[in-house]
Amino acid sequence: QVQLVESGGGLVHAGGSLRLSCVASGRIFSINTMGWYRRAPGKQRELVAVTSRGNDTNYSDSVKGRFTISRDNAKSTVYLQMNSLKPEDTAVYYCHSLLLLSDYRQYSYWGQGTQVTVSS
Repeated sequence: QVQLVESGGGLVHAGGSLRLSCVASGRIFSINTMGWYRRAPGKQRELVAVTSRGNDTNYSDSVKGRFTISRDNAKSTVYLQMNSLKPEDTAVYYCHSLLLLSDYRQYSYWGQGTQVTVSS
């Protein structure tokens, strides 16, 4: 069974840091894009950061300069280093990936989400 499993969320004071991890597992032929989205209370889910297989990256304007996305292809893992956290970063963070499975077709997968809470 193919799945994405996130870890690393929690409660932190404003100005603090957290590092999220997301591991892809299962019968995966290759991993294309990997990224992070978030959904704050009462808001729609939004893109935070995404990285391509070639390590091109794209960030939301609200996190540029504070968050860094990286990936370890050998470990099928994507990370999100979050520094200088603000209360408005409070949300459920979701890992997303476009995976090429053994049938050579691309599928979109989501993790279950991890809560990040930033107190003021």
